[in-house]
This record gives sequence, structure tokens and C-alpha cells, in this order.
Amino acid sequence: MNEAPRRRARDLGIQVGVLPTGAWNAITDVHGVKVGHQTIRDGDRVHTGVTVIVPHDGNVFQQKVPAAVCVGNGYGKMTGIAQVRELGNIESPIALTNTLNVFAALEGLVRYTLAQPGNESVTSVNAIAGETHDGRISDIRGLHVKADHVLAALASAKSGAVEEGCVGAGTGTWCLGFKGGIGTASRRVASDDGAYTVGVLVQSNYDGILTINGAPVGREFTTATKAAATPASGDGSCMIVVATDAPLDARNLERLAKRALMGLARTGSVMDNGSGDFVIAFSTAYRIAANVGLLNPPVALVSNDHMNALFLAAAEATEEALYNSLFMANTTVGFDGVRREAIPLDRVVEICARYNVLNLQQRHPVY
Repeated sequence: MNEAPRRRARDLGIQVGVLPTGAWNAITDVHGVKVGHQTIRDGDRVHTGVTVIVPHDGNVFQQKVPAAVCVGNGYGKMTGIAQVRELGNIESPIALTNTLNVFAALEGLVRYTLAQPGNESVTSVNAIAGETHDGRISDIRGLHVKADHVLAALASAKSGAVEEGCVGAGTGTWCLGFKGGIGTASRRVASDDGAYTVGVLVQSNYDGILTINGAPVGREFTTATKAAATPASGDGSCMIVVATDAPLDARNLERLAKRALMGLARTGSVMDNGSGDFVIAFSTAYRIAANVGLLNPPVALVSNDHMNALFLAAAEATEEALYNSLFMANTTVGFDGVRREAIPLDRVVEICARYNVLNLQQRHPVY
């Protein structure tokens, strides 16, 4: 099947919000952050994988980063939450995969951490792994993700442009009636607010009635695409990872994470009963040493009064990342003949133009 080339939201002329993006419009615009994927396919039966987010180039266990978690709806299996909330930091890269392979992701992260030079005496690791359920498209009971896939994703992690759509942890996901996947975006705040960057990466796998820049796109789809116009079971999930170079403590990182859920809501999600919607936010601005003395070194933090621009950045970047996860995904035929269509971009453009939410000056042709 020859499917039309996929396009990111901005390539279609869909400009989300008012803040500028970073150079890559990706989570990797936050300096030092890297992303790696391992995609696992076997005919129509297996469509799954793992995606990793690495906060910095060093030993993350020895040089932890401040972090916080926000749970929108807790129907999910994200690991490591308790310690992040207790201590306010993360000490491993973050792995995303499918529901039944969280344990394989954990094993991979632990093996990676124990093997890092300087960790020879480490006997406890709080690894961070999140998931969404890809069992409608992939043979999830086959437990196809292994620890070695996680290690391979970590070895391949890089900065720069991030592959999106049906890749890594997004290979078998669906979203708002169409094929979902991995998406990313970023925002920069003004110099008066510190010229900081907020980057977001999402694994989209949730229901709702699709809204794009306020346009009721899901409602406008015809009976032929009724699945996009009417919420299904509500089952599904969304994992959201927020990175920033703004110096924030765990308290304000949790506040930042909450605003990412506003971006999720703007796309049409109401975080249904069967949806696990988790946000983990971290800052790369400073490190928390594993073997610090009596007092932590002082860090100048962004004040509460200057958080608004960062809040806006998190909401905008999340919304656009979710659109990118949809727009970059390809039609996928799964096991038992289940077919999840890619969202038709020409129809999206037509609807958005009719509702005057399309920036025609930025639009690239849809072939």
C-alpha cells in the first residue's frame, strides 16, 4: 500500500499556540537530552517496541536530576513513582514500552545502570518505566520486548531530530480513533522569563473526540471514519515526558507536569476511567550528587512568579507533540486482522482551513 507521505503539524500549517519552538521542535532541544528507539515487528502479529529518554550524557545514578510525577488518571503501570515523589529526583533514564513488558524495561534499565563505571557498589536502582497498552494491534501476550531491546535503545539514543509515529513504544498504539505513536515538540520562553526551553515527548494511546487547535475535527469526519468521531471504550493511556533546562525544584516540576495534562485535554481527551495518563517532568539545569555531604549545594531556582511562561510552554508543546504522534503514524494492520488507519492529512487540512485554524503561510503541500 502506497500511503501519502506523513507530515508534522507545522508542515501542514497547524501552528499550536504562540511560543516559538526550539531548533528541532523536539524534546532534544533541551540540551543534553537524548532519545532512542527499538522497534519490534514480525509480520502482522507483532508491532511493539521501546523508547528511552536519557536526561544527560553522564552517569544518571551518580548525577541525578530533579524530577516530579503527576498522575492524571492512574489506570497504568508506571514504576518508580513512590521514590520520585519522596526524594524529588530520578536516577535512571526513562523507558516507555507496552503494558506487559514494563518488567523487561525495568530489567534493561537496571542492567544498564549497574554496568555504568562508578556504579560497581550500587545495590538499589529506582528505574523509571511507563507504558501504554498495544494489545489491540500487537500480540502483547507474547512478551516480545526484552531487556536487550532496552539496552539497544539506550545505545542508539541521540540528540537532534526524533523519529516519530510508528516507532519504538509507539509502534502498536492507537489514538483518538486512528493510529497513534510517538510524538515530540518543544517551546522556548522569552528572555525576560529566562529564555528556557521546554521539550515534550508523548506515547499516545487514548480515546476521545479529536480537536485540533479548537477545531472539532473528530466530529467532522464522516460515517466512514465514525471511530474518530465517537469515543470508543475509553480504554487506553498516554505517557508524557517533559524536560526543561529551567532550574526548577521538584515542587515546581510537579506544577509544570500538571500543565502538560492541559495540552492532552485540548486534543480531546477527558482521561477516561480506563486510561492511564502519567506525566514525568525533569530539569537538566543542575545535578543532585548521589553521595552529597550534609548540605546540598545552593541552586538559584525560577521563582513562582515566573512560572507562567513555562506552564504555557508545557501545555503548547504537549498538544503539538500529540498531533505529531497522530500525523506521523502510518496505517497498521495488526494480528487477527485488526486495522488501524492513519489519520487522513488532506482531510485534516481541509477541516482546519474551514475553521480558520490553519496557517497557510507555513503549510507544506500534502501529496
